[in-house]
Amino acid sequence: MEDAFARSVTEVLEFFGVDPTKGLTDSQVKENARIYGNNEGLSEWHYEHNGERTYGKKLWSRLTRMTSTPFWKLVLKQFDDLLVKILIAAALISFILALIDGETGLTAFLEPSVILLILAANAAVGVITETNAEKALEELRAYQADVATVLRNGCFSILPATDLVPGDIVEVGVGCKVPADMRMIEMLSNQLRVDQAILTGESCSVAKDLESTLATKAVYQDKKNILFSGTVVVAGRARAVVVGVGSNTAMGGIRDAMLRTEDEVTPLKKKLDEFGTFLAKVIAGICVLVWIVNIGHFRDPSHGGFLRGAIHYFKIAVALAVAAIPEGLPAVVTTCLALGTKRMARLNAIVRSLPSVETLGCTTVICSDKTGTLTTNMMSVSKICVVHSVDHGPITAEFCVSGTTYAPEGIIFDSAGMQLEFPAQFPCLLQIAMCSALCNESILQYNPDKANYEKIGESTEVALRVLAEKVGIPGFDSMPSALNMLSKHERASYCNRYWENQFKKVSVLEFSRDRKMMSVLCSLKQQEILFSKGAPESIISRCTSILCNNDGSTVPLTMDVRAELEARFHSFAGKESLRCLALALKRMPIGQQTLSFDDEKDLTFIGLVGMLDPPRDEVRNAMLSCISAGIRVIVVTGDNKSTAESLCHQIGAFDHLEDFAARSYTASEFEELSPLQQTLALQRMVLFTRVEPSHKKMLVEALQHQNEVVAMTGDGVNDAPALKKADIGIAMGSGTAVAKSASDMVLADDNFASVVAAVAEGRAIYNNTKQFIRYMISSNIGEVVCIFVAAVLGIPETLVPVQLLWVNLVTDGLPATAIGFNKQDSDVMKVKPRKVNEAVVSGWLFFRYLVIGAYVGLATVAGFIWWFVYSESGPRLPYYELINFDTCSTRETSYSCNIFDDRHPSTVSMTVLVVVEMFNALNNLSENQSLLVIAPWSNLWLVGSIVLTMILHILILYVQPLSVLFSVTPLSWADWAVVLYLSFPVILIDEILKFFSRKPRGIRFNLRWRRPDLLPKRELRDK
Repeated sequence: MEDAFARSVTEVLEFFGVDPTKGLTDSQVKENARIYGNNEGLSEWHYEHNGERTYGKKLWSRLTRMTSTPFWKLVLKQFDDLLVKILIAAALISFILALIDGETGLTAFLEPSVILLILAANAAVGVITETNAEKALEELRAYQADVATVLRNGCFSILPATDLVPGDIVEVGVGCKVPADMRMIEMLSNQLRVDQAILTGESCSVAKDLESTLATKAVYQDKKNILFSGTVVVAGRARAVVVGVGSNTAMGGIRDAMLRTEDEVTPLKKKLDEFGTFLAKVIAGICVLVWIVNIGHFRDPSHGGFLRGAIHYFKIAVALAVAAIPEGLPAVVTTCLALGTKRMARLNAIVRSLPSVETLGCTTVICSDKTGTLTTNMMSVSKICVVHSVDHGPITAEFCVSGTTYAPEGIIFDSAGMQLEFPAQFPCLLQIAMCSALCNESILQYNPDKANYEKIGESTEVALRVLAEKVGIPGFDSMPSALNMLSKHERASYCNRYWENQFKKVSVLEFSRDRKMMSVLCSLKQQEILFSKGAPESIISRCTSILCNNDGSTVPLTMDVRAELEARFHSFAGKESLRCLALALKRMPIGQQTLSFDDEKDLTFIGLVGMLDPPRDEVRNAMLSCISAGIRVIVVTGDNKSTAESLCHQIGAFDHLEDFAARSYTASEFEELSPLQQTLALQRMVLFTRVEPSHKKMLVEALQHQNEVVAMTGDGVNDAPALKKADIGIAMGSGTAVAKSASDMVLADDNFASVVAAVAEGRAIYNNTKQFIRYMISSNIGEVVCIFVAAVLGIPETLVPVQLLWVNLVTDGLPATAIGFNKQDSDVMKVKPRKVNEAVVSGWLFFRYLVIGAYVGLATVAGFIWWFVYSESGPRLPYYELINFDTCSTRETSYSCNIFDDRHPSTVSMTVLVVVEMFNALNNLSENQSLLVIAPWSNLWLVGSIVLTMILHILILYVQPLSVLFSVTPLSWADWAVVLYLSFPVILIDEILKFFSRKPRGIRFNLRWRRPDLLPKRELRDK
């Protein structure tokens, strides 16, 4: 029943055909279960985790059966990449060609096996990442009640919550978890209050009633007569009729929203995909070109026929493909992001999804939940107002209270900002502490497992208990320091227990909506005292006298003092948006044992307390950092507009705005705008209030349609759909398990400032990722140039495929990973977020790395030719003989044709390629800064990786089994000298290119690219 909130109690009961005094009959239960389903939509959403599969079972009839991706599909998904497919094809072709050539054993399987092992390793990383189970749906069960007190066949019984059906009559009381969405039908106490923060984000509990809701487009906060599944009753008792179960509950709606949300592709993944497509086309073109260029050589006698010649050059084309594809790129990207996550973990930002690390770097909007994210979600007393004196000086005195959590730690300051050493020596503060401790039904306790203080009951009452602890106990000069010596468990309620032991509670008048107050009668040594607390307008109107703080005297309450108190109350509640309570007491006749409403008059006013869900101390500086970094923050909350606007003033969200009227909207106000007005409002919005889960997700989607990269923070179940939809979802460490599972990142310290630190780290990680991608591209361009030039010149193969694989994996992989340790730029948070469509390699930069790559390739070929033509240990052939090597067997020569099978020249070429790429790695310490400015030892990890790479390379040269495996042979000192001569110039070339990069654009030889982005572009989002 979707509109139960708008119907009267009678209409709802008639709709389900239920008698409120007897409940449903057994036959009605079966019939309603058949029509509406039972309460298994969430409670029986069950998972089995065995590392391979996750599936749901026993879902009620309206719920589509959902299953997770099978393990075999996850594995296949890892190979659904164009570059990977090219590599697989190259491996298969290599194997087939080896068999055609009659090769058997290790030589036939070596190259394809190495390629497939590399791909298998990358696939394993991907599968492990994707099998991080989506636990959010399962964890919603934690917010479902296990049992319910149900009226059926005229009798109350306790049944499993899963057995509930629409129409059931359920009774709830303090501490009960609401088992389904229910419409209130009868109040069994003066009031019923429910904590529904996990659903709506409201910082205070909500009073429920029986009246129909008349609001059009009612949101959850407007539905005062509905008890929502998963919320908790904190005060009172009531009966209600079940109107929604399973997926038809508010909690079920959240689950469905999460199911419908598809994961967004990260900006870096989009760019890598585009780069892969671009690279694949280039590779295909070059391979075909090499094959066509050599058609004239197919009939060369050395090949043994046209077909074998075609196959030979086809193998060269395959080797070219292997050289061009950066096999190590996926692994290095993953490793770099993983290294970033470790650094972020030290900043209390725990990353659950590796690609989200990079997404942080281009975040343009942070949609921050208010309750529990910008605030502590712990109601705290921040102001106290008492009557100082009616005879002289100011009438009232104000005190400020520090401390923003439930921890009994804080200091009370007077209006001059001076700390009160012994607050309990002040008469009004002492009576306020007594009243706060005694006129209170909540519990404050320390949880050693979570290492924090927790509440049971109303947030406002717990705030008063904490205030009583901060005031302390009178009569002991050592009391403040003595309290600090207690264990945290004892300290939690030490002062409250002291007052409860001193006084005996005799009678209680519970809070009611008409009186708006609560009273308790206490006895102490033949004294009967009534303590009252409640809404200031109710308490002050019942007071006839006041307690003075300067001397403890009680004097009549005059009109002037009453006006002053009301002015202070309106200042607290209006300007400062504090939740206010007034406290009072009254001496009662000795021996009185009961209380009536008539006793709540002629009270003595003792003080006014103002409390709030306080902002975290570090949030304001974090806000300023976001503004300087070009990141817009939108505060999103279910709370009312005035409270949220007050918070925004406190944290600096409105500081840079002269007029914030057009920056703050409630959900209903926003929905009433035209589409064009909504678009404009989104571009200016700073605050979005009175929202429910669907609004949060809508906000994220609308911002994404404006090409914003959205980060969403939150901690409640109500935040989960938006967290999942956002480009990066950020959950609080103390938040619900549902929010954490739906998020990409969890803040262990619940600190909004950690988001800013994480963004800075994300930007640095992207910069480093970009550097090593450029490094690998320039290296691979060098390998392609090497093979292409060799094929065009007609000289023998400079490098065999297995050598190319060694260079790509080991020599490229280690330094590329170490580049991820480059230090963060000092101005990383002083520049605007990069654009999502910014190319990884573009324009002038592409030209730079084309030049570097060309030199790498030419140096490698030069090393090969040098050994044949000039080396003392080589054959010293004329260049003509080298380029006509394939006709050697048909001519008479002064040398053996077997010289072209010698492993020395390819060893020299391979070593030149390795060493020149090590020097090139040093070039990538910075994009534009000279090595004279940023020394190599600024990144010791890079220096270490270069040393390790060279050690590994020397091992394969000089250790017998490895040298055979990689078709290499030991080099002489003369060979090494030539290797260094050919390799070092790459640093000089890049230094020249960096010099021009640092100069104005016009000096760059007037180089203008018609297309600034050489990589193909796609739409930012699929419409």
